[in-house]
Amino acid sequence: MPFWQRSLILLVAVMVVSFLFGLIWHALFGFYLPSYVSGIVGGISAVWIWDILKRTKSNK
Repeated sequence: MPFWQRSLILLVAVMVVSFLFGLIWHALFGFYLPSYVSGIVGGISAVWIWDILKRTKSNK
């Protein structure tokens, strides 16, 4: 998988994870999560997602 495709998938995945984590936090605790905490959660998920994407092989 080319670098730009991995980067695009990673960007979308991090945005979705951060958004969903913020919604779940608000539903559970009743107040909004600070944006930097949501960014940390997205960044941690990015490490795992990038590793998974690097391991996938594309058939060319």
